[in-house]
This record gives sequence, structure tokens and C-alpha cells, in this order.
Amino acid sequence: MSKTEAQSRTGGDVSPVHEVKSAVAGFMTEFKGFRAEIENRLQQQDDKMTKFERKSMGAAAARPVLAAADAGEAPHQKAFDAYLRSGDDDGLRGLELEGKAMSTAVAGDGGYLVDPQTAESVKSVLASTASIRAIANVVQVEATSFDMLIDHTDVGHGWATESDPTTETGTPTIDRITIPLHELSALPKASQRLLDDSAFDIEGWLAGRIADKFARAEADAFINGDGVDKPTGFMTHPSVDNYVWTWGNLGYVPTGVDGDFGGAEAIIDLVYALGAQYRANAAFVMNSKTAGAVRKLKDNDGRFLWSDGLAAGEPARLMGYPVLIAEDMPDIATGADAIAFGDFNAGYTVAERPDLRVLRDPFSAKPHVLFYATKRVGGDVSDFAAIKLLKFATS
Repeated sequence: MSKTEAQSRTGGDVSPVHEVKSAVAGFMTEFKGFRAEIENRLQQQDDKMTKFERKSMGAAAARPVLAAADAGEAPHQKAFDAYLRSGDDDGLRGLELEGKAMSTAVAGDGGYLVDPQTAESVKSVLASTASIRAIANVVQVEATSFDMLIDHTDVGHGWATESDPTTETGTPTIDRITIPLHELSALPKASQRLLDDSAFDIEGWLAGRIADKFARAEADAFINGDGVDKPTGFMTHPSVDNYVWTWGNLGYVPTGVDGDFGGAEAIIDLVYALGAQYRANAAFVMNSKTAGAVRKLKDNDGRFLWSDGLAAGEPARLMGYPVLIAEDMPDIATGADAIAFGDFNAGYTVAERPDLRVLRDPFSAKPHVLFYATKRVGGDVSDFAAIKLLKFATS
């Protein structure tokens, strides 16, 4: 508003005081706008600095992990090694374990889940040993038992005609097989002086000792276990002559001679006693002493029934089928079922929890330190028609 306009409205001159007030008010308005703009820019700069600091802190926190990874040592492996050597479980308590097999951190009084690398070492040793596990169906479970529904009867059928009514066929029978899991344990020990030696591979030693103990215990249980606090072995189920075989029993073929072979025909009879649907994936199971006797058998043309593997690591073959040498099978004797033949992937199931736990005990066996390792495993026959036995008897 001009001075002339102000004078016309007020009827006189505008006072100098009023002009000063108007000027100051305009300046304050502009200053407030400038101040708001400066504060906004400072806030933006502060936000950028905060983000930069967070990234810097994250990178710093990641450096030990990256350094451990570069050194070939995972965080869990380093923490687990410290626990085994000194009982220091601070590192394990602060770790978040990943993966289905490592999903739960266990309190110190219950033991700690082993390093995945160590667990894989034990698992690979168990899978490669001469045990039914090598040819059986192995399943991983999270519960305390594994249930299977078995339909071992034919549904039935009928031929339909254009005019005749369709007849009702038979109802199948469904059986439930429950395989409970039992706790398998090992208790290796080492001196504290040996654990203090940084050159000693504590995890490799522990994995080897646990694997050896577990493998021998499992191998025997899968064949001869009575099912009481251990798996049920397939040899503990009753056996009947294959001509009168019924579900719940294992069928056997007699050799015709007490405590000896009746010739190569006994092996041939055993092979063809097994159903055709099982023979494609079948294998022989026997111990070394029995294998030594079987190697001498010849057919009518003088050819040995036994043939060694064509490449290193391949199993020997008997009549074209692989042979698993399991030392827990019985020796040849009168009435002994010394040879088994069948599709064990269908006939026997091993159920186990995927985790392996270790509890350190420095008190019970001073000056040694005990390592209480546990896992849960079970096993039982899942198809009684898939396994046949050779009985060294006349009938």
C-alpha cells in the first residue's frame, strides 16, 4: 500500500513508527521462512549421517563373521569348538541356528546341537558303513514315532458287461505300522590337557568316535534288535515256510540240508521266492563267514555264482544282485537263517530325528572330560513280503 493511499484512508500522513513496525514484521516473516528451510536441510543431513553410521556399524559387526568365513570357520563351528574345549557356551547361546535340522537351541543342561559340518560327517559315516541303513528306507521325522499305513491286500476286480449289473469287489485291508524312536547315545572322553592343545582336531575326533559307536549299535539293532528301547530288527520277526507265508512273518526257503547248502539251487530258489515286483531292487545280506562259503558255489556249467564288483567301491554281486556284508547276520548253522534277500528299501524303514546333541561333562570322570552325544532313531519291517530268508535246514 502506497503512502498516498494510506494518507487517503487515514486522512493524514503515515507515522514513521508505523512504517518501522511494518518493515520489521515483513523481515520477521521472511526470517521464519529462511529458518524453516535451514532446519529442514539440517534434518535431512542428520538423517543421511544416521543411515551412514548404521551401515558402518553393520559392516563392522559383519567383519568377524566374514573373517571367520574367510578362514573356513563358521560362527557356529567356532562357538561349538569353544564349548567342547572349555565349556564356554556363551557363543552358542547367542547364535540363531538356521535350517530344519538346526532349528532349536537347547539349554546347556540338555546339550547343544552339534555343528552342521560335524553332524554331516557322522551322517555320511553312518550311511557308508555295512549296515541295513545303506539299503533301507531312511526317513527324517520331528515326532517321537513314525506311522505307516500299509495296504497289503488286493482291492479286487470284476469284468463288467453291457447288461449285467456291476458286482461289488472286496474291501482292502489297511494295517498301521508304528516305528517308535529310541535314544541312541555315545560317551567318548578326552583329557583336558588334550582339549587345551589347539592343534588337536576336537570336532573331527568327536565325530569319528560318535560315528563308530552309533554305526555298530545301529547295525546290530536293525538286524537283531528286540524293540525294547532299541529298533526292531528284521531277524527278530517270526519266520515261516514261504509256501505258507502270511503277513506279519518273514518267509524262508530251506536249503534241504541241515547246516549246509544243498547246492546252488538253494540260492536260485531264494531269489525266485521273492515277488517279481521286489526283485529289481533286491540285495543279499550275509556276514563275511557266510560270504566265504557262498563264493565257492557254482552252477551246473561250472561258473561261480559270485562275481566281484567291476569298479572300486561297487558291491560284489551274487546272481547279478548286490551283496551287503553285515557282520551281525548269523553264521551258517543248523536251522539258522544266515542269508536274507529282498528289497530292503521297501521292506525295512529307518526313522530318525535329524539333530545330534552333545553335552559336555567335566565333573564325572576327572581329569577327563566326557561328551554325552545322543540322537533318536528307530527301525522296523515295513513290508513283510519284501524280504525272504534262506534257512539252513531240511524244512
